[in-house]
Amino acid sequence: MRKLLLSAAIIGLISSTAGLAQAQQAAAPGGAGANPNHGANAARYGLAVVDISFIFKNYPGFTSQIEALKGEMEAADGKLKADRDRLVQMEEQRNTLKPGSPEFKQLDEQLAHLKAEFTIKQGTIRRDFLEREAKVYYQAYTDVSNAVRSFASQHNIGMVLRFNGDAIDPAQREDVMRAIMQPIVHQNNIDITPDVLAVLGVDIRTIGAAKPAVPTAMRPKQVQ
Repeated sequence: MRKLLLSAAIIGLISSTAGLAQAQQAAAPGGAGANPNHGANAARYGLAVVDISFIFKNYPGFTSQIEALKGEMEAADGKLKADRDRLVQMEEQRNTLKPGSPEFKQLDEQLAHLKAEFTIKQGTIRRDFLEREAKVYYQAYTDVSNAVRSFASQHNIGMVLRFNGDAIDPAQREDVMRAIMQPIVHQNNIDITPDVLAVLGVDIRTIGAAKPAVPTAMRPKQVQ
């Protein structure tokens, strides 16, 4: 019995490396907003650090668009699954017919045509969502970069380096390796992350209470 072969690249809501539930975490990383003197020495040294990941997680201009895109992707995923189920039903119907009969050949040809259309359709949807996602990330990065540049210029800061202010869990290998590989080993009150968020119109005082979900990049998942 021939089996329906469908591409495994149907658009999904869950990221490629972890489920959304695993991507939840507290909004405030170690340091960002917790220290009232977080960036007190930035102008003095002419050097600052900024937690870009933390800003992305708490910038509504980014998170709202990502959530809206996720909703659209979920709806598209449901439609693709419905199309797939219809093709499976047609294949099962074909397999009840006598191989070589006119009815079998007619339905077999129809299935081949519909499967080709399905593959093209899901590929088009996948590319469209990935392109739109890339544009959302690019626009958010542009906004954040402009905010960093604006704050740095106003406070005579000549260089801003990226760092990760998340707390390190010694029991988690990924956390430990991230800390080891991070180029910023020490920073003495030159973290301007809350200031950049303020430039973007975000009240840092509301972040700890809100604890928003970490937005994740959307990637296809395999559907059997």
